[in-house]
Amino acid sequence: MSLLTIIQTVTKRVGLTAPSSAIGLTDENIIRMIELANEEGEELSRRHCWQILTNEETHTTLATESQGLMSAICGTDFDYIKNDTFWNRTENRRWLPSDDVQWQQMKSSSITGPNHYFRIRGGSMIVIPVPTAGDTLAFEWQSKNWCESSGGTGQSAWADDSDVGRLDEKIMTAGIVWRWEASQGLEYAEDFRKYEILVANAIARDGAKPNINMGGRTSGSNIPEGNWNL
Repeated sequence: MSLLTIIQTVTKRVGLTAPSSAIGLTDENIIRMIELANEEGEELSRRHCWQILTNEETHTTLATESQGLMSAICGTDFDYIKNDTFWNRTENRRWLPSDDVQWQQMKSSSITGPNHYFRIRGGSMIVIPVPTAGDTLAFEWQSKNWCESSGGTGQSAWADDSDVGRLDEKIMTAGIVWRWEASQGLEYAEDFRKYEILVANAIARDGAKPNINMGGRTSGSNIPEGNWNL
């Protein structure tokens, strides 16, 4: 699918004439529908840490508090770092996130270790205590580019009829339908309910997830009898 085919599908579902193009039209209904399509993409992308939007980054430490702008380290589509993924691979130690209050407390006490803390401030990554240069940091981060051009260039908004979604376009179509109905003062509860089911199912199936045992039993590995060297 593309933006144009999504818009054509939505218009048919809500009883409007499907357009032959979308971007650049002066038809107020299509203009509003494109805005709702952008709203849907932005909000759906933030509902979950979608695997399709997840990236891994490595960074070589500098011997300074500021490690540089996140847009330079990761790219201009950087949105946020995923929790508990930030590690110093050289030392095999996890670096911990800090909020503003904790940061100022550590700064006032001239903390020197043993743990390292990081935060994003003013778009830059800053760390405390100052690390040694040359260590390899690794972390996962989320992109804000939930759609892309037909050529594969990531985008955070629809820009052309041929653009395609990186997220599930069936879900995005359903989201635009209920948002259109709501914007027109129409009954949308049932379409919203169906949409939420689609989103919940997609989140449950996204990426790889471990099983959660709620029954109190474990299915461990079978270990043969014998003598084992320690």
